Parts: sequence; structure tokens; C-alpha cells
Amino acid sequence: MLNKEFFDESYLRNFVNEGELGAWSQRVKENHEEIHNKTGEGNDFLGWVDLPINYDKEEFGRIKTAAEKIKNDSEALVVIGIGGSYLGAKAVIEALDGDGKTKIYFAGNDLSSKHMNNLLKELEGKEVSLNVISKSGTTTEPAVAFRILREWMENKYGEEANKRIYATTDRERGVLKELANKKGYETFVVPNDIGGRYSVLTAVGLLPIAAAGINIDDLMCGAEAARQKFDNENLAENEAYRYAVYRNIFYQQGKLVEVLANYEPGLHYVGEWWKQLFGESEGKDKKGIFTATVDFTTDLHSMGQYMQDGNRILMETVLSVEEDSEKIMIRSDLKNLDGLNYLAEKSLDEVNKTAMEATIAAHTEGGVPNMIIRMPKLDAFNLGYTLYFFEKACAMSGYLLGVNPFNQPGVEVYKKKMFVLLGKE
Repeated sequence: MLNKEFFDESYLRNFVNEGELGAWSQRVKENHEEIHNKTGEGNDFLGWVDLPINYDKEEFGRIKTAAEKIKNDSEALVVIGIGGSYLGAKAVIEALDGDGKTKIYFAGNDLSSKHMNNLLKELEGKEVSLNVISKSGTTTEPAVAFRILREWMENKYGEEANKRIYATTDRERGVLKELANKKGYETFVVPNDIGGRYSVLTAVGLLPIAAAGINIDDLMCGAEAARQKFDNENLAENEAYRYAVYRNIFYQQGKLVEVLANYEPGLHYVGEWWKQLFGESEGKDKKGIFTATVDFTTDLHSMGQYMQDGNRILMETVLSVEEDSEKIMIRSDLKNLDGLNYLAEKSLDEVNKTAMEATIAAHTEGGVPNMIIRMPKLDAFNLGYTLYFFEKACAMSGYLLGVNPFNQPGVEVYKKKMFVLLGKE
């Protein structure tokens, strides 16, 4: 059951009043119509909006069948992709407990020879499958990784390697699609109308997530609940839009950096996914909020100093998991040499949440506005809900900022220069 205050704005009263927020209502209504009528910039990439109810049910069934095959015949699945082609899957897999049958590895998101060599050593003696994810098949990092790993697989399995390689790519064309047709790889589709950073709920994310033993039906149900909840042009009622408006108000106030903080290490890669989603969507035309992440309480002993007392260019969004699923208690100690008996009979989670609330209060007092996402529990349903919340908020926030949230022209610049330096024709 979802928390009534999923988006907690109670710490923002000293920074923004309801009148300032309400002044954005008309723009939100107009941008909502652009999103849902597909009339705004980047409208060719709005397939994610209704994806939780319009996804390909036949492919969804094939994803679950392929995932079961992978779990039955492979100790390891290597997912090859970069950016949105791996971050969503890694975020969900790291956050949730799968069934542990198949370990998921990720490659193709860097060009490090050490990383690749360590991966190949790790795979020695294991039964392995590959899932290569690329719309074109020519993106440098995953293409290089796939060439190396495909050769490794063919040397290990011969022709049988083709039954262990799954390609998630364009429906009809591209280098990877041609190779998959030639080799007989099972293929899944990267939708034409969904960009990489919005693709976690497509085959791009769902196959690795299912192979990790995570319930993708629950994940999609959570996203469907969020789609229904945030299909509302009324700013007073739509939490995703309120989050988007607050971000833009703070940006206009000179808060140029948004930090996403978590108090649960498993949410680290949710932060990395969020960082790409908002950073790549909004950072253009010399505009945009710079996105950064911290893992608390660990980073309170490093970045906590800057956040409390540094340049007041920060806003903070906190990911909180409300339910304690583990229940580890701190017991009394007769000698109390460490002085911790004041914590006796408290749960570790209670101490963690107290640290969170204290930090939120301290940072708010220090001039950093804090927005809180209160996930009722850390499971597939609530994570699917949260991912869709951020996607909807990001689309609205980009439009409010005055940019196209669905393109990434700046990403191509380094590629062109790299190709020249490497001698590509």
C-alpha cells in the first residue's frame, strides 16, 4: 500500500510558499497537455508515458521465458550496454533481492582493459549467457565489449554460443540486428519511441532484471499505479509535477546543484540512474541543474561538511525507505565501554532513520531545501512506482526549464573527436 505522502514537502515551507508554487499551475497544465498529446519538443520519444499499460505482452512473455532459460543454464549473465542500456537494470538489481540463481555482471560501460580482464577471469569455469543491448550495434563501448565477449563465448561454446546470446536492439535494422539474424540470437526490441534513459521498463531493463530473479510483473504494476496517480494536470494534486516545479523554483533561486541522498546502500545505483535521467535530460542550451549523488550516512563524514556549510548552491532530495524489513536490534552491554547503551533495544533501522531526520533538519537549517521521497518499502512494486515518478517529473521539469528533455546532442561531441583521434574513416 502506497504512502499518502510519497513526496514529502514539509521541510520546504521556509523556502517556497504555496502562492509561489501555484504561480506555475498554468504552465504545468500546458506542459501536461504537451506530454500527453505528444505536441512538445521531443514528442517522438514519449512512448514511456503509457508504457505500463501499453507494453508488448507477447514480448513480455518471451522475456520471462528467456529469463527462466538463463537461470537454468547459466551461473552468470553478462549485460553489455552503456548509459540507459544498463543503468536502469543495475539500479533495480542492486536495490532488490533476486533469487540468487544467476549472478548479473555488467560490461560495455567503460573502456578499461583491467575491468574487462577481471571480468573474463571471473567468468572462467562458469556457465555464461550474454545480453547485448544497443539500438545500432555501433556505440563504441558496448560494441568493443561485445566483440571481445562474443569471441570468448564462441571459443567456449562453439555454435552453441548463439543460443546463449540475447540481443536487445532495433526491431528491423542496424548492425546488431543484422548479426542477430545471421547468428540466430533471440532478439528483443529497443522501442523507437523511448530513449535510453527512459527504457528501464522495456526489454532493455526487464530481461536482466527478470534473469536476476526479480518479479517484473510487480515492477510493472508499480509503474502502472504511478502512471494512473500522476496522470493529472492539477499541480495541487500531482506530486511528480510538484517535485518538478520545486526544482525549477530553487534553480531560479540560484540552487544550481541537486543532490540525491539515500540511507540504504542498495539504492546507490538508483541514484546513478536518476543522475543520468535528469542530467542528460536537462543539461543543454547552457541550462540545467547539475545532478549529484551521496550515500549517507557514509558521505556525511566527507561531503556532509560541504552540504552543511559550503556554497549555498544546493538543493537535496532524499530517498527514504519507510519499512524496516530486517529488524536488527542493538543490545545492552554490561560494561558499556563504547558508551552505546543509550541505544539499547533500538533497532539499527531506527538509528539510521534518526540520523536521516536529524540530517534533513540540519541541512534545512543550513539553507539547503530538502525534498523527501518516502518509499513505503523496498520491493519491486514500490521501486517501479518510484522510477515512473521520476520519469514523469523529469519530463515536466525539462519542459518547465525550456529544453527538450528527450535529446542529448552534447553526448555526440566527444564521440566525434574520439573517432578522429582513433583514425575512424
